[in-house]
Amino acid sequence: MATLDDDFRDAVAAIDAGDEPALRRLLDARPHVAVARLDSPGEWLRGVAASDIEPGGFFHRPYLLWFIAEDPVRHGRLPSNIAAIARCIIDTARLKDPATLPEQVDYALRLVCWSWIARQCGVQIALIDELLGAGASLEGLNTYQGRYGANTDAAIHNGNFAAAEHLVNRGAVLTLTTALCLNRWEEVDRLAPAASQAERDDAFVQAALHGHAEALRRMLALGMAPTSISRRNHSHGTALHHAVSSGNLEAVRVLVEAGANLSRVDSMFGGTPLGWAEYGESQEKDATRAARFRAIREYLQQRSNT
Repeated sequence: MATLDDDFRDAVAAIDAGDEPALRRLLDARPHVAVARLDSPGEWLRGVAASDIEPGGFFHRPYLLWFIAEDPVRHGRLPSNIAAIARCIIDTARLKDPATLPEQVDYALRLVCWSWIARQCGVQIALIDELLGAGASLEGLNTYQGRYGANTDAAIHNGNFAAAEHLVNRGAVLTLTTALCLNRWEEVDRLAPAASQAERDDAFVQAALHGHAEALRRMLALGMAPTSISRRNHSHGTALHHAVSSGNLEAVRVLVEAGANLSRVDSMFGGTPLGWAEYGESQEKDATRAARFRAIREYLQQRSNT
């Protein structure tokens, strides 16, 4: 007799293949799969998701719907019809146990906003619209927001700028981080004075992570310290460390010229910004990106010697 793990494995295989007819047949025969949570996954998931499915992990006891985001990454791809696949699961869940849907769709939206695979495969916006149409909260208020804040900020964190823009256009509250990284300067000027220091720090570091020089200039003009640290995200390094990791020399220059500390070491690796540049140059296999780290290294060496 098939176990719940067997049913999940077969259903996820259909999701991964984009085989909507096969998924519909399975859910018609075993609709409980659309509303159950997988407590004891087998090696098919345990072998690729590791700590993510353990207690405290972001994919602990998943619903079937949550597999539409490919986060955790298992194959690095999503089928082009994944929005229709999501609709199939949602339709079955609505018939079998609609009380589970708010939790299902809210967290599925968070995973989709976070997913760089969904962005790369060109299905992120369609998935967002499908989940919002099924009642998902724009703000993620019914689910775990975690250290990345609102859904828009989660999207920004992984470079999913179009997804963040789409959420705002659909009515999501505009946060300082999102406004800053989407170049909405008037909104930045409006939001920054009322933002908490933690919100300002996080927005500043997010701009550094993405090498957004103009955003850094704007925040510095509003009184940000150039060596700020975000306690919410990537707290091991300063804004300068993270600007270095972006590979954007202009962003690094903006912070250094504003007085960022060149000798401060990060709390995870014990490296200075120059050390990060040296490491990036030595590890980067792409010649273009390696050249960017080289330029940053040379600039920081010059500034360290003056």
